[in-house]
Amino acid sequence: MTRIKICGLSRPQDVEYVNRAGPDWCGFVVNFPKSRRSVTPNQLRALRARLAPNVIPVGVFVDRPVEEVTDLLNCGIISIAQLHGHEDENYVAALREKAPGKEIWRAFQVRTPGDLEDAAAFPADRILLDSGQGTGQAFDWSLLENFPRPYLLAGGLNPENLPAAIRTLRPYGVDLSSGVETGGFKDFTKIQAAVAAAREE
Repeated sequence: MTRIKICGLSRPQDVEYVNRAGPDWCGFVVNFPKSRRSVTPNQLRALRARLAPNVIPVGVFVDRPVEEVTDLLNCGIISIAQLHGHEDENYVAALREKAPGKEIWRAFQVRTPGDLEDAAAFPADRILLDSGQGTGQAFDWSLLENFPRPYLLAGGLNPENLPAAIRTLRPYGVDLSSGVETGGFKDFTKIQAAVAAAREE
C-alpha cells in the first residue's frame, strides 16, 4: 500500500482535517517566508499539540540552520526532517550527529535523468521526487522508469490523478499540498478523497 503525506498545514483546522482523514504523515513548512504555508517554530508547536498520535509530523526546511532542525527533532515536535534546499551530504551528516536516530528526507527537483542520479545516490533515509517547490505541476513521470530506490512522489498530484499515478509508478509514498486545496486553503473533502484514493490503491 502506498503511503500518503498531506503537506503545508498552517491552521488549526488543517490539523483537524488530517486528524479526521488519517494520512500517514503531515508536513509543516518551517520558517520559509516565500511560502504562504510557512509557520514559525512556535506556531508549529501549537499546531503539533493538536495533532492526532497516529499521524506522523514532518518538518519541511529550506536551507535552515542545523540547530533549528535538530532542536525540533530532539524535542519531538517533528519526527522527520524533510530538506528542500541546497542541503548536501555534510549538512545531513551534521543533522545525524546532533539528532542521532532521527529520520531525514531530502527532496529533489526532477528535470533531467541527471537529477535522478543525484537523488538515487543521496544519503537520506527517504527521498522525495518533485517538480519544484510548491508549483503544483507534475514532472515527466516517464523518467522514473527503473529508478533504483523507494521514493515519495510529489508535484501536481490531486485526488483525481492520484490513483493512476500510484498504479503506474508504485511509489513508496505520495505527497500532496496544493492538490488538496481550494482557494489556497486546505480542503477537507479533497484531503479525505486523496487519502481514500491512496488506501484503495
